[in-house]
Amino acid sequence: MVRVLIAGLVAMVIAVVIGPTFIEWLRRQSVGQHIREEGPKHHVAKQGTPTMGGLLLLAAAVAPVVAVSLYTVPGLTVLAATLGCALIGFTDDFLKVRHRRSLGLSGRWKLLLLALVTAGVGYATTTVGYMDTEIYFPVVDVNVDLSWAFYPFLFVVIAGTANGVNLTDGLDGLAAGTCAVSLLTLLAIASISWIRSGDVGLRSDEYLDLAIVAAALIGGVIGFLWYNAFPAEVFMGDTGSMALGGAIATLAIFTETEVLLVFIGGIYLIEALSVMIQVASFKRTGRRVFLMAPIHHHFEMKAWSETKIMVRFWIVGAILCAVGFVLYYRYYLRFQL
Repeated sequence: MVRVLIAGLVAMVIAVVIGPTFIEWLRRQSVGQHIREEGPKHHVAKQGTPTMGGLLLLAAAVAPVVAVSLYTVPGLTVLAATLGCALIGFTDDFLKVRHRRSLGLSGRWKLLLLALVTAGVGYATTTVGYMDTEIYFPVVDVNVDLSWAFYPFLFVVIAGTANGVNLTDGLDGLAAGTCAVSLLTLLAIASISWIRSGDVGLRSDEYLDLAIVAAALIGGVIGFLWYNAFPAEVFMGDTGSMALGGAIATLAIFTETEVLLVFIGGIYLIEALSVMIQVASFKRTGRRVFLMAPIHHHFEMKAWSETKIMVRFWIVGAILCAVGFVLYYRYYLRFQL
């Protein structure tokens, strides 16, 4: 576990140390956030705040992973999926900055590129021979073999989580904090799976590698949060939110806890559902369920402060992650005896 601690601590230190220099570089390059006109009015004050801060947390996380990784298929796949989703987000951010508007890569292109990432993850999970196509449902205690439907399922998991985190990234520190909690939960799951995978010296390198990647991402996110907390000096942009969503989804896939993402990624699910409900309601009835979607904007419109929303969402996210971890501890551990 020394490698796990090193990865997390080094990533955090790198992010904190190079943060000011990186943020200043973004300012010199005029890489500023463009605010949606239909968004909350007070967000106009954030116009021009440096974005693409996801590059900071990724650089901080990748460096220790390269140094201490065991280079197993699961670990490399999570890293590749993270960077692949980051590239999609970076393209979106770049187009926004270049065209000086809040609209970047179209939704159709995002989904197509996410499908390519899913194809790579699907190849690594099944063709390489690491996993089968069964999905386990706790509580009801049932294994379901999805067969060919496993690949569309992976797409829903990866695209859904990546876009859910992207929607959550609308307030200072909101996405970074909730992602840190989700990643910490997945780190605990990977660590326990590694400990229970065999006797000392015979344990699974795959689970340890997953723990290393998760720890490095946590360190990078915490270091980034130092500058992203209210009032934010830098935004992660789609570069960071898509990368973190892809990482969380792929870690869940390789720890075979995809179903638990309903809880571990509960905040992202709530944010995505709020948008879907708002759109469906307005199209069918012409009325809005929320004052504004995603749901964190609804609370802004009710005069809640950003800090209040952020902390309460962190608390709810932590409670949901705790539920997910309890379910893991209750139903999944017997498979690792």
